[in-house]
Amino acid sequence: MSNTVISVENLTKRYDLGVIGTGTLSRDLNRWWARLRGKPDPYTRIGQRDHFERIGESILALDDVSFKVEQGEALGIIGKNGAGKSTLLKILSRVTAPTSGVVKVKGRIGSLLEVGTGFHPELTGRENVYLNGAILGMRKDEVESKFDEIVDFAGVEKFIDTPVKRYSSGMYVRLAFSVAAHLDPEILVVDEVLAVGDAEFQKKCLGKMENVAHEGRTVLFVSHNMAMIEKLCPNVLLLRNGQIDMKDNAVITINKYLSSELNSSTIHNLNNDEIKRTGSGDVKFTKIYMTSKEGEYSNQIKVGEQAGIYFEVFGLTDRRSIEIGFSIYDSNKIRISGINSRDLNNFSFDIDSGEKKIIHCIIPQQNLAHGQYYIDVMLRTLGMEVLDYIEQAYHLEIIPSNYFNTGKLPRGENVIYLHTNWLIEGNTQSIQSN
Repeated sequence: MSNTVISVENLTKRYDLGVIGTGTLSRDLNRWWARLRGKPDPYTRIGQRDHFERIGESILALDDVSFKVEQGEALGIIGKNGAGKSTLLKILSRVTAPTSGVVKVKGRIGSLLEVGTGFHPELTGRENVYLNGAILGMRKDEVESKFDEIVDFAGVEKFIDTPVKRYSSGMYVRLAFSVAAHLDPEILVVDEVLAVGDAEFQKKCLGKMENVAHEGRTVLFVSHNMAMIEKLCPNVLLLRNGQIDMKDNAVITINKYLSSELNSSTIHNLNNDEIKRTGSGDVKFTKIYMTSKEGEYSNQIKVGEQAGIYFEVFGLTDRRSIEIGFSIYDSNKIRISGINSRDLNNFSFDIDSGEKKIIHCIIPQQNLAHGQYYIDVMLRTLGMEVLDYIEQAYHLEIIPSNYFNTGKLPRGENVIYLHTNWLIEGNTQSIQSN
């Protein structure tokens, strides 16, 4: 007997572009009359394309998507904005209908797609708990048996009889998640909304979703937080442009996503208007690139090997004395290390207007664990005036290697590796058993 609880076959969702209606019957009639006479749309704003020119255009939010989810599986869904993640969850939750394809769901779905999904703003927290229970097909006595647990988890006991329209976004999402997770749905669907909660609540939610999965219920979890995805979901589905790129082990899928979606060019040009930067701009970064131990240009460096970082800078004003620095962040935006040339090596340099210099930083042995990292870069004067600061100026990938010369790759989740020596100190005594 099959344990498949979600079956998606050739799922497609098409959205038509353009405004469907103006909001009033009289304006709709005026628009219709203008189109009949070959006139432009009278309600098109300055700078916008004429509404009539966009009639017939559409986009595919999902394009021929097929996959299955087994009972008790915790499946992560990742992809950049616009990949189709939220559309997929809305179709599975029956919030919207597919254009074509077949979706089969076995069991009740508890969904948390947006802050306050399924809540009526005029009803109190208490009334919304019972309303959501009724939507899930539960009897009143079933909801009552879970009510105290729901309120306690959400931490809104003081406000449970207050209309939810008066709740803060954090209170809203705490109660909404608590309702979705505690009313015993066979399938729990959670979108990125947990980002609204604080760190402590996110930890509680993650723990609750783990419990739900361990109880044999199914979890679909969309998030941009790769650490949360990897911790909760053994398998991850990667969406790209409305299609499934891959569905595989979490680590493999996440690494492919980060490698492809982040800027992984070997030589990164920083001299264009699209780069978001802060500082006076008197001196600017124009390029950044890295070399491996062998001296080859690459943003992929083996664990434990020497790396070289090259910064090309250009002066735009009179001679300045400059220090340079960079910070390394992991894929969850947690700072791993910060390097400042003057503090650590008493290194600074002068640069004149119109002059270009290439600054080379050598890291004899970097001991970052394998994974994906960002580099922020900074130029400032010796008087601490920031000249140029760029976040995520470069994407670095550390790849596994035989770091400890044991013939084995290090195991477990790490950020850095430390060299160690193991000794037995003092006298040892052999003990024999009778």
